[in-house]
Amino acid sequence: MGPLLSFQFIPHLALFHNRNLDIDLSSLVDILDTGSLRTVQREPVTKGCVLMLNQITQQTRNVVTELLEQANMRPGSLLVIGCSSSEIVGKQIGKGSSMEAAQAVFAGVYPILQEHGIRLAVQCCEHLNRALIMEREAAEQRGYEIVNVVPQPHAGGSFAVTAWNNFQDPVAVEAVRAEAGVDIGGTLIGMHLKAVAVPVRTSEKQIGEAIVLCARTRPKFIGGPRAIYQI
Repeated sequence: MGPLLSFQFIPHLALFHNRNLDIDLSSLVDILDTGSLRTVQREPVTKGCVLMLNQITQQTRNVVTELLEQANMRPGSLLVIGCSSSEIVGKQIGKGSSMEAAQAVFAGVYPILQEHGIRLAVQCCEHLNRALIMEREAAEQRGYEIVNVVPQPHAGGSFAVTAWNNFQDPVAVEAVRAEAGVDIGGTLIGMHLKAVAVPVRTSEKQIGEAIVLCARTRPKFIGGPRAIYQI
């Protein structure tokens, strides 16, 4: 699998339809080394689509940066992300999968996690029982059982496909116990978080049209009245 910067956006017919943007479907969008977006013009292209994708990337970058600051994650920690590209573009979850939106989110997430040495697990949709895509090395280090499935846009989701296409050695696992998580669009990531989950408030409440919720985890408090805890 190639590096993050190798993929292209293939415009989606329904992308940002509710924004009344005049999108030229012949345009292509690439992710650059900086994670920013540019258009490769084949015909006259309006700025609306590119600006919106840039906004999604920036919103995602803000969310992840603030979460890492509050969660005190160490190198090697695991972040789970569930992302409904349908919700991002204003559709019902599972009804309007958008590779462009998924790739814009990935561009906002992955460089930051690599910089901090944080591992990423991408949750698939319910059609794959919310299995997760991650790097083989990370899965093996954590002792997760690898299962055999390759995500597709309508069986796993666009964000899982994007992760699969951009990880160095992607594999699927059925479950993880992550130190923190981001839920974009009501994907229900709680089943993959360690106990105890603690909500994290970020300045961004939405990514595109999707509601975003974040959580960190902490060790369980055990013992009785005489116990002493590290806060």
